[in-house]
Order: sequence, then C-alpha cells, then structure tokens
Amino acid sequence: MKIRVMIAEDQAMVRGALAALLATEGDFEITGQAQNGREALDLLLASPPDVLLTDIEMPELTGLELAGEIKRRRLPVKVVILTTFARAGYLRRALDAGVSGYLLKDAPASTLANAIRKIRAGARVVDPELAAEAWTEADPLTDRERQVLRYAGEGAASAEIAQRLDLSEGTVRNYLSEAISKLGAANRTEAARIARQKGWL
Repeated sequence: MKIRVMIAEDQAMVRGALAALLATEGDFEITGQAQNGREALDLLLASPPDVLLTDIEMPELTGLELAGEIKRRRLPVKVVILTTFARAGYLRRALDAGVSGYLLKDAPASTLANAIRKIRAGARVVDPELAAEAWTEADPLTDRERQVLRYAGEGAASAEIAQRLDLSEGTVRNYLSEAISKLGAANRTEAARIARQKGWL
C-alpha cells in the first residue's frame, strides 16, 4: 500500500522538485500540492493524506500553524516539517504542535524518503543536531504576543494590527510592550528581529 503524501511549499520550484523526488520512490503517491497554508488546510480537509510535508514560512498559515490546526481537528495526518531554518525555537514549537518529523532541506533525498517511511510507521524523526539544541532556551512569548509581533515586524502599525486581530489599539500596545520587555529589545522592530532569529515567530 502506497504512502499518500501531500506537499505544502510556497516556492514552486522546490515544491515541484520534492514531488518529483518522492514520485521516483516506488512506495509514495503525491496526493496534492499547496502553495500556502490555507490552501493546504482546504486540501487536507477534503482528502487527508497519510503524511503532510510542509515548509514553515508560508503565506496565509505557517507550517507550524497548519500543524496546530491538524492537531486541534484531530486529523489522522502525520506532519513532517522540511525547512531551511535550523532554529531550536521552531523545533520546540513544532514538537508542541504534534509534528512527527523535523528535517532540514539540505538533507539527502534518501534521508527524507526514509524519514517519511519511519514516520508513517509511527516513529518521530528529528534532525539530530537540532534535537540537541532544542531545549537550551525557552520561548518566552505567548501566542498572542507572537501574532502581534509578527505583524509589527512586517511594518504594520498598531491600528492595523488591532483591526486584523479584532483587538483594541491599547491591547496591541500592551502585547508589544510585553514582548519588547521579555526580549530585552529597544523597540518593536528589534523585538521582531530577535524573535525571528531564535525561531520564536
């Protein structure tokens, strides 16, 4: 029985290359490809694969948010994060979201294929170097602080963030102030940069 794999990746060339690589393995079937997290979720709900192979940073929903949705909805889908970001903060959040695999994009194709087979069989596969680093520094941000800081890092003003998240401007400023304080930053831009470097955004 073939392992049904769906790929969520916003870069078309990478998405196509992954699909082509896995298709050469006799025991994989590519059931769908999505260019953003929202499209991936729609495809998942319509026809759940065995394994979702997803990037972290994507439009609409990130790979981590997508994994969180899969966990919340109790979908029978194993999630494998494939990313260029070797950041311990991302890995910790991925494991919290119930991700079964976390691999870096520079891993050989055979490593990826074997990891997917192990994960389908119930194992958890994490890049060993990242696994060692993952527990060195805890993420101090709450989910809401993270959301607000992400928008601030993209250049959105407090009023715009408030509108997007259906909050008051005062509440947005409070969240930003908390995040800036926790990260020891001088301002919202620096706070967003620090959080992104550590994989907390």
